[in-house]
Amino acid sequence: MGDIRPGPPQLRPGRALAHTTGASGSGSPHRSDGRSPQTPRGARHSGPDGRPGTTPPVPGRPTSFLLLLLLGLPALFFVLITWQVVTGGPLERLDERLSGALVHPDGTSQFLADLGNAQIAVPVLAVVLVYAAWRARATGTDRWWQPSAAAAALMALVPAVVVPLKEWTARPGTPVVPPGVGYYPSGHTATAAIAYGSAALLLLPRVRSPLGRRALLAAGAALVLGVSFGLVRHGYHWPLDVVASWCLCTVLLASMHLVAGRGS
Repeated sequence: MGDIRPGPPQLRPGRALAHTTGASGSGSPHRSDGRSPQTPRGARHSGPDGRPGTTPPVPGRPTSFLLLLLLGLPALFFVLITWQVVTGGPLERLDERLSGALVHPDGTSQFLADLGNAQIAVPVLAVVLVYAAWRARATGTDRWWQPSAAAAALMALVPAVVVPLKEWTARPGTPVVPPGVGYYPSGHTATAAIAYGSAALLLLPRVRSPLGRRALLAAGAALVLGVSFGLVRHGYHWPLDVVASWCLCTVLLASMHLVAGRGS
């Protein structure tokens, strides 16, 4: 029954130990011939940044599903809100009741609303445009001008998109403002969202720490939310005017981010 013999055990021909190298000088453990393994670590090709991994998708870049959310859902909500405003649907009536409960003009709401003026928001963006282009060129970035040019074009596009919508919907203002039409969507909200949002996206690649990046995005969002609150609180706009501009500008900023990401 047993293979009883004195002395230490001997290696048997044809057996491969787990930690011996392959035959014929292959240098590959766990192999008895020179064939390449099916999933070798050494055969993995590095990603675009030189790290081992597979491509696509590249970690850290938006997936197609995320892009669908950023582009599709806000556009769908914008169409829904616009339909309600044009037809005088129940969502518009709820919006008017909500505005009546929120409106309370004061100095703080006036200050916040003024941050959405083109005279304030556009110069802030202009400074960031110049800085981002200068830094990108100094570091030898390919197409260094592209992100700043995309942001500038997007800012110029705002009135071309908002003004026709205002004329088409012809929504009256709140009881606080003088009689008139053309309050939907909010131009001040759109100006703030594109100016401060684009500035944050342009500066984002220059901030290395995760905490700093989160703080930068939070600051941009806080400015846009502050302007939105000031407009509604002071009675310059109905809440849906502001929400519609959020949806519209989310689509525009997501599109700009794709262009800016290719050039940074």
